[in-house]
Amino acid sequence: MDKDAIADLIDTKHSELITWLENQPDDSWTLGPEGKWTTGQQALHLLQSIVPLNNALSMPKFLLRFKFGKANRPVRDYDAIIKRYHERLLEVKGKTFKGSQNMKIPPLEDKQYILNRLQTEEKKLEYKTRRISDKNLDTVVLPHPLLGKMPVREIIMWTAYHVEHHTETLKANY
Repeated sequence: MDKDAIADLIDTKHSELITWLENQPDDSWTLGPEGKWTTGQQALHLLQSIVPLNNALSMPKFLLRFKFGKANRPVRDYDAIIKRYHERLLEVKGKTFKGSQNMKIPPLEDKQYILNRLQTEEKKLEYKTRRISDKNLDTVVLPHPLLGKMPVREIIMWTAYHVEHHTETLKANY
């Protein structure tokens, strides 16, 4: 998938999520199925996932290569990334990773702030995706807490899917 298509996918998936969240009644922000995250926690989790990616993409690429190394395999396509993600989710049986563990329920008064931040971070990621070179997309790797080190192109495609995954969960269960 070329970088413009990935950037468009990021935009589409985030727009769908934000529209859905904005159309929910305010009291649903602090509610969720028994034993599951609330709508607000889902949104906060997605924000907590995109901020470190944007921060990493703001760093000089030579520092990322120094810290994490270079890709040692070809870039996987979108479907292969999603398949691998689902395999790993089954292996960890719902374990929550650092950053999203013991997450507090964000109060309703934080809803608009979180939605605005999500939109801002999405626009940053979309911009950075269009600007980064294809070489860096395919050779610079970043660590993912579940999937291990991934080329930047893969982690950005995964980010689009991650938003879709949570949007579908929200639509089905909330």
